[in-house]
Amino acid sequence: MKYIAHIRQKDGCIQTVKDHLQEVKDSCERYGGKIGVGHLAGLAGWLHDLGKNTNEFKMYIQEAVANPDAPPRRGSVDHSTAGGKFLFDRYHHSSSVNDKVAAEWVGNCIISHHQGLRDFIDPELTSPFLKRVSKDLEEFEQTKSEFFEHVSQQELDQYFSEAKKELEHYLGLIKQHKLPSIAASLLMKYIFSCLIDADRTNTRQFEEDEETEQPLDSHSFFKRSYDALTNMLVKLEHESDSEEPINRLRREMSRQCDDFALRPSGIYTLSIPTGGGKTLASLRYALKHAMTFNKERIIYIVPYTTIIEQNAAEIRGILQEDDMILEHHSNVIEGDDELENEDYDVYQKKIKLARDTWDRPIIFTTMVQFLNTFYAKGTRNVRRLHQLSNSVIIFDEVQSVPVKCISLFNAALNFLHIMGDSSLLLCTATQPALDFVKHKLHFSNQAEIIENMDEVGKSFKRVEVVNRTTTLGWGAEELADFIQEQMEEVNSLLVILNTKMAVRKLFDQLYQREGLGEGGARLFHLSTNMCAAHRKDVLSELKRALEANERVICVSTQLIEAGVNISFECVVRSLSGLDSIAQAAGRCNRHGKDKLRYVYIIKSADENLSRLPEIQIGREQTERILNEFEQDPQRFDHDLLSASAMKAYFEYYYHNIKEEMDYPVSKLEKNLFDLLSANKDYYGAYKNKCGKNPEILSRPSIATAEQYFEVISNKATSVLVPYNNEAEELILAFNGELDSRELGGLLRKLQPYVVNIYDHELKKLEKNGDLYPLLHGHVLALRETAYSGQFGVGSEGEGEWSMAMI
Repeated sequence: MKYIAHIRQKDGCIQTVKDHLQEVKDSCERYGGKIGVGHLAGLAGWLHDLGKNTNEFKMYIQEAVANPDAPPRRGSVDHSTAGGKFLFDRYHHSSSVNDKVAAEWVGNCIISHHQGLRDFIDPELTSPFLKRVSKDLEEFEQTKSEFFEHVSQQELDQYFSEAKKELEHYLGLIKQHKLPSIAASLLMKYIFSCLIDADRTNTRQFEEDEETEQPLDSHSFFKRSYDALTNMLVKLEHESDSEEPINRLRREMSRQCDDFALRPSGIYTLSIPTGGGKTLASLRYALKHAMTFNKERIIYIVPYTTIIEQNAAEIRGILQEDDMILEHHSNVIEGDDELENEDYDVYQKKIKLARDTWDRPIIFTTMVQFLNTFYAKGTRNVRRLHQLSNSVIIFDEVQSVPVKCISLFNAALNFLHIMGDSSLLLCTATQPALDFVKHKLHFSNQAEIIENMDEVGKSFKRVEVVNRTTTLGWGAEELADFIQEQMEEVNSLLVILNTKMAVRKLFDQLYQREGLGEGGARLFHLSTNMCAAHRKDVLSELKRALEANERVICVSTQLIEAGVNISFECVVRSLSGLDSIAQAAGRCNRHGKDKLRYVYIIKSADENLSRLPEIQIGREQTERILNEFEQDPQRFDHDLLSASAMKAYFEYYYHNIKEEMDYPVSKLEKNLFDLLSANKDYYGAYKNKCGKNPEILSRPSIATAEQYFEVISNKATSVLVPYNNEAEELILAFNGELDSRELGGLLRKLQPYVVNIYDHELKKLEKNGDLYPLLHGHVLALRETAYSGQFGVGSEGEGEWSMAMI
């Protein structure tokens, strides 16, 4: 009898379970084989839909297709337990520890492939995994006998033996490199990623009646790209200002990156000062390293979406191959509550098939998306994890990792280097002093690319930082007075404040001033209440005004201070972390046009930082540095932005937040790092409660950790905004009849027209009737009257720091 895995909607064609299992196994072997776990991943693919070998599921899927408007109840047929149960029953009773562990890991991947990995031990001291694989299944014997109609028992046992060898190798690596046991959980997630992507991709290809896609030829693309970049750099050498000292130094640092690319895979740092040409220098390293060591892709991880927009545009302009470069940041469609079933809701299915898989040679994404790939719940994010192996991954402004995620971030990087064969480059002008953290990165020997860092820093000194903070702080009116004074001496000024509310209040004050508002200096506003396309247009106009030497004042949140290539004659920065102040200083006299310009530190009285605790802590540690500098400037080389000042700042900062770095969860009185590691507390409590060791050897509470993980604590919702005519037309197109490829293309085109809105702000918009649903309620859009051409979405909440990171 032929059992059915899928039925194609357009023509009723059937994909058999046998074919689906074999094809998913093949893809899993390819994905897993990149890091030497092809059999572990292949085993998951081979058995994941074993439960479809039943009459019950056959009737279920036929009824679902015959009655699309009234399909059978979701989850009424369990098809994902059988494969995991089969594996557990067959191999877990072995006396071999690694037989048991392999059965547990791969079994968890199989039973979880429609929802997310299960806890081995949960907070209630039960084992959801064990409960699942112990479940009675009516047609279980039938599923096994059908499988063995096509595969011999000896063949399966031999395959499992190869999978076990892979497991033993990686457990040995963990021990050899003295990695914490969270590395084992990340390897399990990698196997899970291979299964999810292989299953979803095979399903889409069958649904769309496509042949298996050939992998993109990354290597020849990297060669073409390296040649294009080299040609551009040669042209720069012949420009009129090429012999300026700062440009000679940029060329030298770029050359050092090119030479360094010949070193083997590792974790390295690139500490190029602001304005030193970091984007192109890191690209030069990445392209040459990828060619030399046959890496599959180059991935840029950046803190803010604004940097994605700018850097991707710059690199596209050089490489001239748009289809090989993917940007992935704000997702239009939120949520991943994948149910324990085959989903026959047409729109839900199309959304799943349209999700990005990071299958391009160059990817630009945010730190939030990177961390979600490892630690967020469900299957949507983890699907991309395997794409991070055998890659060159560049982390721009690495000091922006949220405090609670530092240990999890370091664990992910150590995994990708030691087990994933990737090279990781940490870029920033202000390298955080990571020696002060508990779970350290495994840096390679002589990890810094740039030689003579102290001399380079002095050569790039273009600003003097002046402390103008007061005890009571500066109100909007007082700050506007100060700006008005400065504008008598300079032609352009940038103010960076910590919250959207403070930015709006100051902008309104300046707008009312004679000589500053209408008819005076041009005023610009920037915040993440504006969509990416809106911010891009404002930045373009701002750059034009600066180049034309017009009088300009820009009032912005932090989004402008990281990676935005723009320069002002004066910068005013509200007190925050010293690393943020250094970033802000990078927007002042950026190209060294003047010998020295000034950056003023003030403390805004209009900022409520209760939702931004990390900025508050950073502000307090910077105040400590300011006081120490005042007493002994020689200790910091008479420079508030010196390497010694920055090192002292990070030492104070990390010491102050050391209890927060493992992602504590107060409700559980546990931290996520431990839940994903040996999980000793739950394991010991289980023994005390039951009077014996658990029947399983694996301990992580993966589902519980994922349930509590979120990079940004205040949940944000992505909303489409009608910024311009193109956005309005794309939003209208959402309610048309679209196949999955059209929907995917539409989602990508809409990315520049998304604003991420916190729950408390969303409620205000809903109350005012400013939102309406699209695509059967899966997407929200903003009414035209609620979007301002000056300020974006009509809400001035706090929380700007995290909102730009999605």
